[in-house]
Amino acid sequence: MGILESPPIAAAPAAEAGRYWNAAIETLPRPQLEALQLARLRSHLDFAYRHSPYYRQAFDAAGVGPETLRSLADLRHFPFVNKAIERERQAAAPLLGDMLAVPERDVVFVSASSGSTGVPTLSPFTAADFETFQDNQARLFRAAGVTADDRYVHALNFTLFVGGPDVIGAQKLGALCFWAGAVPSDRLLYILQTFRPTVTWTTPSYAWHLGETARAQGIDPARDLAIRKIIVAGEPGGSIPATRAAIERIWDAQLFDFYGISDIYGACAGMCEARDGLHLVEDDILLEVLDPATLEPVPDGTPGEMVLTTLTKAARPMIRFRTGDIVTADRSPCRCGRTHARIRVTGRIDDMFIVNGVNVFPSDIEFVIRSLPGLNGEFRITVADERHLTRYSLEVERGESTESDAALAERIAHDAKTRLGVRPRAVTILAPGSLPRTTHKARRVVDLRGQA
Repeated sequence: MGILESPPIAAAPAAEAGRYWNAAIETLPRPQLEALQLARLRSHLDFAYRHSPYYRQAFDAAGVGPETLRSLADLRHFPFVNKAIERERQAAAPLLGDMLAVPERDVVFVSASSGSTGVPTLSPFTAADFETFQDNQARLFRAAGVTADDRYVHALNFTLFVGGPDVIGAQKLGALCFWAGAVPSDRLLYILQTFRPTVTWTTPSYAWHLGETARAQGIDPARDLAIRKIIVAGEPGGSIPATRAAIERIWDAQLFDFYGISDIYGACAGMCEARDGLHLVEDDILLEVLDPATLEPVPDGTPGEMVLTTLTKAARPMIRFRTGDIVTADRSPCRCGRTHARIRVTGRIDDMFIVNGVNVFPSDIEFVIRSLPGLNGEFRITVADERHLTRYSLEVERGESTESDAALAERIAHDAKTRLGVRPRAVTILAPGSLPRTTHKARRVVDLRGQA
């Protein structure tokens, strides 16, 4: 059985006229979906073992091989990979590393990580990989309600960023597309005013910032622009109800959260019309949610680290990739009729800090800040050592409020203690515009621990 072969599935039109891009796959009953995953995983492991020098060595060292896999549960016997291994193998065999499972001449596209936590890593695609990538993007766009009647402006970075090509997914389903990219806010607002797009995709922070910028220029995004759907990714904010509601109020638009990861490809999961979690493309990616300490599976609904395994990507298979993202999984039926698991992203392991034994994620603090009246939603967290203990402080921008700084600060501290279980050491109220804005992922945590 070849790398892309799998059990037959009832034929479906390439693009459904209704809510699905591929109804046969998206609504496949879970027993059949898991049978498809098992067949693809067996083929994928065999392909990786035969063609990737790294995976042959790693499997042999772990005492496993393609024949080890008799059920999906047997994947637990295979070794993990992570970002550090990616960097190491890329350095060991430049340019693309010895995790590569095809000749370089078969690679037609490469994206790169931002390098925010280390040396940028490259993500290679064959032509077939890239086609699958964009077919999945079309599926997620359709699930969010994007159609051929929409005008779509792609406001993500095109420079080596894996989310850049996702605009092709919107084109595949027939939307009129504007390839804007990460242009200055004034330029993007000009595009929104002139071409009247109905859908855009950016980060939650930038959707908020762009709305603020528009209002400062006398433009009411809800009244003066035509955006009615906003897709966001790159930060947890799109799945935080308070943040989602705040952005929707500014734009009078529906917000849909997507999840992507450069090590595999652009968007791997996205909200449907129910907006009750993000459907993972499970026919192409296998999901595990593991306890970060024991690396054992956790039940659905319990937070754990998301581990992903590609099922068809030939250029560089990713077998048990530890994403560092904390999620919960939900495999119960969705109101939209899709059967693929939904994930809810809590945050990242490396953003989490522990105060008095309590795990605190920036997304929890964001929930508090964005839920409170009298604030404009912008904030920054500083984590520091104090007498050998971890403490955190907040800087928060004032919104429309006549409340004193002291009263606002106390209300924030009280709600943070109620929501998180630990009170901030200090809360500083700032004037609007005091904190830096970004056109990409917001950096909301300043970590001073370990500094003299």
